[in-house]
Amino acid sequence: MKKKHYPFIPIHQKKSNRDIGLWLICIFICLPIFGFAQSKESRRFEIDAKRVGITYTSKEALPQGREFKRIDSTYYVGWMLEGTYKFDHAADYRGYDVAAQQLEKAMQLLQKDFYAQLQTRTTDVQTYVTIMKYHRDWDYMAFALMQCYSNMENPSKVWGLLQQCKKNDLQDELYMDTYNYLAWTVHRNRFYTSAKYPFLKNTIAENEQYANTLLDSCSQKIKRDAQVNKTIFNLDYLAEKMPSVWHYKSILYSYQLKIESAAYYYDKLKSTKYFPENNYATFCAIQANFREAEHYYDISKMQDPGDKRMKESYYYLSIINAYKGNTKAGIQELKNLIKLSGSTPGFGWYNIALTRDLLYDGQIDIAKRYALRAEQFKEIHIGTTLGQSHYDFSISLMNLLIKIREIESIQFLQKDWWYSPAALKKMAQLTLEKYSLQFLIINQFATNPERDRVIYNLFSTESTVSFDEIWYLIDGFSVNYFLDKFQEELKAEKRENVKRYEKLFIAKLYMKKEKYAIAKTYLESIMQDPKLDIDYEKLFLARVATDLLICKNHLDKTSVTNAEKISCYKMYPQLIPFSTLIVPMRLHSNENNETQQAIMQTLKSCSIQWVTDASEDALDVDVQFKVKARLPIIQYSVKYHNEFVVPPNEFTYSTNDDAGKNLCFYLFKIGNDDKEMGR
Repeated sequence: MKKKHYPFIPIHQKKSNRDIGLWLICIFICLPIFGFAQSKESRRFEIDAKRVGITYTSKEALPQGREFKRIDSTYYVGWMLEGTYKFDHAADYRGYDVAAQQLEKAMQLLQKDFYAQLQTRTTDVQTYVTIMKYHRDWDYMAFALMQCYSNMENPSKVWGLLQQCKKNDLQDELYMDTYNYLAWTVHRNRFYTSAKYPFLKNTIAENEQYANTLLDSCSQKIKRDAQVNKTIFNLDYLAEKMPSVWHYKSILYSYQLKIESAAYYYDKLKSTKYFPENNYATFCAIQANFREAEHYYDISKMQDPGDKRMKESYYYLSIINAYKGNTKAGIQELKNLIKLSGSTPGFGWYNIALTRDLLYDGQIDIAKRYALRAEQFKEIHIGTTLGQSHYDFSISLMNLLIKIREIESIQFLQKDWWYSPAALKKMAQLTLEKYSLQFLIINQFATNPERDRVIYNLFSTESTVSFDEIWYLIDGFSVNYFLDKFQEELKAEKRENVKRYEKLFIAKLYMKKEKYAIAKTYLESIMQDPKLDIDYEKLFLARVATDLLICKNHLDKTSVTNAEKISCYKMYPQLIPFSTLIVPMRLHSNENNETQQAIMQTLKSCSIQWVTDASEDALDVDVQFKVKARLPIIQYSVKYHNEFVVPPNEFTYSTNDDAGKNLCFYLFKIGNDDKEMGR
C-alpha cells in the first residue's frame, strides 16, 4: 500500500473559472488541516518541554501523564507516563491489568507515529540523538508491559510483545533483553507443549534446547549492536551486555543439573557486578552444600530487587533452617518479614516458609494457621520460575505434613491411645485425611512431565520442598518403583554430597520391605562419610541415626543403648515426639496437690521411657511448681550428665490439660509462639 498524500494543484498556468473555483475550494479545505497539524505539533512540543525531569516512575508521572493526555490524547507520552507509574505501583492482577491497558495504548501510538525512528539503526551520533528518545521510551514501556503480562500469567502476550521487539531491533536495549526474555519465557513454561502455547516445543528437553538457542541468538545480537554502537557509546559494550546471557545460561544449566557448565558461567559472573547471589546460593543448595548456600542467601536478603517480587532467599532459608535445627530463629525472622511486607507478592510464600519452620519446631496448631493463610492468599509470582503449580504443591505438602504430625502427636501424648475411643476416632479421621491428601498430591503430578526432575529429585533448582518432605510424599506408595528409581539415581549421580541422601532413601525403602540388614549397611556407610557437615545436616543425621536404631532393634533388640537414644534426642529434640523413638528420662518434681498431680499424670502418660534407677543412663528432667504474681508457674529443664540440654524455662497456665500437654512438648525444645513464655 502506498503512503497517503494530499493533492497539489499547480498555479503556473492559466486556468478556467472552474479550475480557479476548484483551487479556491481546496485552499479553504486545506487551511484548517494545515492549521490543525501546526497546532498538534505545538501541543506535542509543549508536552515534550513539560516532560523534562519527569522519570517513568516519579510521583509526578501520574498527574502529568493525565494532563498530557488532556492536551493531546493522540500523543503516546501521556499514556506512557500513566502506564509506567501504575506498573510501578501495581501489586496484584488488577493493578497490572490497568497498567497494561495504558501501556498498550502508548506503544500503539508510538509505533504508529514513529515507526521509522524505531526501525532506524545508525552509527552516526547526531542521527542517534534525534531518535534516542523514542528508542528509550519503547525500551522501557516494552519492559514494563512484558512484566505486567508475565505477572498476570499470560505468556502468549509476553511472546507476542517480544516478537514486536525483535522486529524493531533497537540497537541498544537498556531495559529489555529481547532474546534473553524469549529464552526465559520458554524456560518458565518448559513443562507445557505447543498444544497450550504455540511458541513452545513438545518436550521439556526440546524447550530447554530452544531456550539455549535463543540465548545464543542474544549473544549474536549483542555483537551486532556492539558494531553499531562503538562510535556512540564510550564503553566496552560486550563487557557490559554479555553478563545478561551468562546469567540465563547459568539458570538453564543449573536446572538441567549440568553442574560443570553452570559453574563455568557463575565463575564468569563473579568477576562482574551482575553476580546473582540468590541463584548461586540455590546452585550450592542443589549440591547439598548448605553452608555456602546460607552465606549467599544471607547476602541476597540484604539486596533490593528493585520491584515487589518475592525474596526467594527468605523462603529457601526456611529449608536450611530446618536442616540446621535453627527453626526458632527462622520463625522470628519470617514473622518480622511478613509483618513488614504485608499483602504484597511473596506474602504467601513467606507463610509457607513459616509453616515449615513451625512444623520442624513441633508447633503444629500454629503451623496450621499459617498454612491456611497461604492457601487463602492469591500469590503473584514476579521475577521467578516458581509458578502457581509450585505454590499449590508446596501448600498441599505442608498440609500433608500437618496431618502426619497430628497423628504422631496423639501417639506421643497417649502411649496407650488405642484404649481411648476418642483417640481412636480422631486417629481414624486424621489417617483418612492423610491418605486422601497424599493420594491427591501424587495424582496431581502423575501426568506432570517435570515430576522426576523436580518432585522426585531430592535437590533441584525448581524444587520448593526439602528432602525430608519428599519422603513423606512418597512414603506408602510403590516401594519397588521408588527403590529402583533411587538406586538408578545413585548410580548416575555426579554430586558427591547428594549421594548420601539417595542412600538414605534407599535404606528407608529397604526398611519398608523389612530388609533391615541391607538398610543398616547403607545407613552405616552414610555415617562414615567424611564430608558430612554436622552443623548444617542435623535433620539428615537425625533421620539416619533414628533409622539406624530402628534397624538395630529389629535385628537385635538388646543392641540399642540408652546412650544412642539420648544421642538422637540431643541431635534434634523436636523430632522425637513425632518418631517411634522413646528416650529414657528420670523425673524430679515437687507436685503436692491434685491439680499439680493431674498435670504430672499427663506427662507420665506420654511416650517417654521413665526410669527411676539413679545409675541408669537417662536424661534428668526437673519440674517445679511455683506461684509468681499470684499466677501458677511451671519451671522445667532437662540435663544430661549435669549439662543442660533444655535450659531452665517457665510458663504459666490456665487449664491442667493444656499445662500437661505443653510440658510434654517443652521437654523436647518445642516452642509455643502463642505464649509470652514457654520456649
